Amino acid sequence: QVQLVESGGGLVQAGGSLRLSCAASGRTFSRYAMGWFRQAPGKEREFVSAISSSGGFTRYADPVKGRFTISRDNAKNEMYLQMNSLKPEDTAVYYCAGRSSDSVAYDYWGQGTQVTVSS
Repeated sequence: QVQLVESGGGLVQAGGSLRLSCAASGRTFSRYAMGWFRQAPGKEREFVSAISSSGGFTRYADPVKGRFTISRDNAKNEMYLQMNSLKPEDTAVYYCAGRSSDSVAYDYWGQGTQVTVSS
């Protein structure tokens, strides 16, 4: 099992930056593909970005391409989301999630961290 805890959210002005972190428990973090999702008020949860277990492959949703960067440090059991050029429409609760290699869906989820971008 993997337990995930997000941190780094907050209030920032449009155009600003934030770096989210996701700390994972357990010794098998390096075996999990990881992802970031977000949910804005009144909207469904949506995919933001994903990274392979080794960190060698990344993927981004179109709205965040060129502004967000996902990374991970398997030695520290941590994953990150660097968010630059933030827009008010990026306001949401951001969740990190983990997926084992034999699973199609994300099996583990954090509790979320609030990101609010003011105009």
